[in-house]
Amino acid sequence: MARNSVPAGPAKKKNINNVAYLFIAPFIIVFLIFSVYPVLRTLYLSFTSYPGYGEPQWVGLANYNRVINDKFFWEALWNTIKIWSVNIVVQLGVAFLLTIVFSDIKYRIRGLSVFRAVFYLPNLIAAASIAFLFKTLLDWRFGTLNQILAQLGVDNPIPWLTSPDIAPFSVAMINAWMWFGNSFIILMAGVQGIPKDYFEAAAIDGANRWKVFGKITIPMLRPILIYVSITSLIGGLQMFDIPFLIAQGTDMTAILRGPLQTVVMYMYDFGFRTFQVGYAGSIAYALFLIILAAAVIQFKIMNKED
Repeated sequence: MARNSVPAGPAKKKNINNVAYLFIAPFIIVFLIFSVYPVLRTLYLSFTSYPGYGEPQWVGLANYNRVINDKFFWEALWNTIKIWSVNIVVQLGVAFLLTIVFSDIKYRIRGLSVFRAVFYLPNLIAAASIAFLFKTLLDWRFGTLNQILAQLGVDNPIPWLTSPDIAPFSVAMINAWMWFGNSFIILMAGVQGIPKDYFEAAAIDGANRWKVFGKITIPMLRPILIYVSITSLIGGLQMFDIPFLIAQGTDMTAILRGPLQTVVMYMYDFGFRTFQVGYAGSIAYALFLIILAAAVIQFKIMNKED
């Protein structure tokens, strides 16, 4: 009597599953080397005194105590918050206004895909190109904007990018121009996910567009608003490229040590100019903890049930 053979199905399936790990191995290796390792390495260096070469010297919490007592760090954080605040108000304000216009069933504006592409275009341009563009437009002597103002009778050119009082607002407006298209697309996608029956019923009942927006659109968009606000907060507190590139070629002392200096720019000075890598790492993790706390608070406030 022939013996029953053992089914080969489970073993073969197990071998196939093991082969699958070979396909995801490149991503895991790259992720561990270029993402996880730098984060853990920075955490370790934040507890050391390290000039960028040699062996790090363990100093414990000394760097974090220095951050807490560093008034320039808190000034840079306050500058970052002010720039981000102006940016987020303008950015979301314009995005909301465009969302109201394009989602109104009475207008039925055509060509939404074209407008999406145009509004999102600044987000696709490299930050260096945007900085060069606005340094050309806003130059206090030969800039296009000041030339137009001169034709309108403004005698004194305005130092849009060099004045410590005006430069932060200029940077905030540049960032708002870069990112309002991204916020608009996200909000518009959320609006298109709302059933049209709500809007049609509101129109039949005679509700105006502002009432529809406040009573239907905003409540239905709450998850989207939480996402946009938190991601904007995270990106805003990490602001670096535009203010740094705008400051290049200007009075660096007045700008970088003034209202235009952000936390990441302050960290950059210690990490890549004075080579106090350990202290720069402690600034990075202090900023991480601040962002984490602010994001949790913002999430709790916006997710609170009415």
